[in-house]
Amino acid sequence: MSAFFLNRQIAFLTQHGKQTPVRRILEPALGCVIRHETGFNTDLLGTFSREIERVGSQLDAARRKAQLAMELSGLSLGLGSEGTFASDPYTGMFSWDYEVLLLMDRTTGIEIVGRAQGGAHHAHLLAANWPELEAFARREGFPEHGLVLRPESEKDERIEKDFTSWAALQERFLHLQGVSGNGKVFAEADLRAHANPTRMAIIELAARDLVKRATSLCPACDLPGYAAVEAVRGLPCRDCGTPTDLLTGEVWQCTPCGYRTTVRREMSGLADARFCSVCNP
Repeated sequence: MSAFFLNRQIAFLTQHGKQTPVRRILEPALGCVIRHETGFNTDLLGTFSREIERVGSQLDAARRKAQLAMELSGLSLGLGSEGTFASDPYTGMFSWDYEVLLLMDRTTGIEIVGRAQGGAHHAHLLAANWPELEAFARREGFPEHGLVLRPESEKDERIEKDFTSWAALQERFLHLQGVSGNGKVFAEADLRAHANPTRMAIIELAARDLVKRATSLCPACDLPGYAAVEAVRGLPCRDCGTPTDLLTGEVWQCTPCGYRTTVRREMSGLADARFCSVCNP
């Protein structure tokens, strides 16, 4: 365990229950104390239900939350979390959740980022009747996984959420159907962490990745966050010796002191010719 975080408080700004898995992972691993901050409505930085669009990148949002956490608490350590949803990186056919946790130290300028990704509940449906919505809700894991409803279309600003029972869901569906111009109700998964256990599990994985990086110490200055920043490619082709795009190592760097070194991978052989631009153009 690094002494850098030992007995120090880390301010974590969140209003959607993320402090529970993060505290469970970080506190015993780093010897720190997670201080939950609630003095700012993080929805003002962007909402998944699109009332407010996020400005900047996912990492920008996490950094802003960490900065706000430090400002609100007066602490020198802040933690910010942000998720984003897109297609999976393998087939492009499935919904995918990308999570980051950014730990910032105002004193040293250290930023340590934990990342995780995985399949997501991110479906939507324009339902014309209750049986359609009920079937959709069951597929999406309601009531453990929350839903967001809007009358008429996904662009309607009359948004309802936080249903905790089937009776409440049906009652609000029928109400919204009655005020809908086309008699339909748009339903989608609630992507807020406290309403989406699948997402919360990925946030926990990001916390574990953050611990791994926060306990990686620089050989030169002994500060945490020493990590790979660049890939080194060029594993030679077995047949012709031409460098390929396959990895041979990584460049590791310490942000505070700038120390860099190349860490070579243990190679069990050379690259197959199918990865060679000469042998397999």
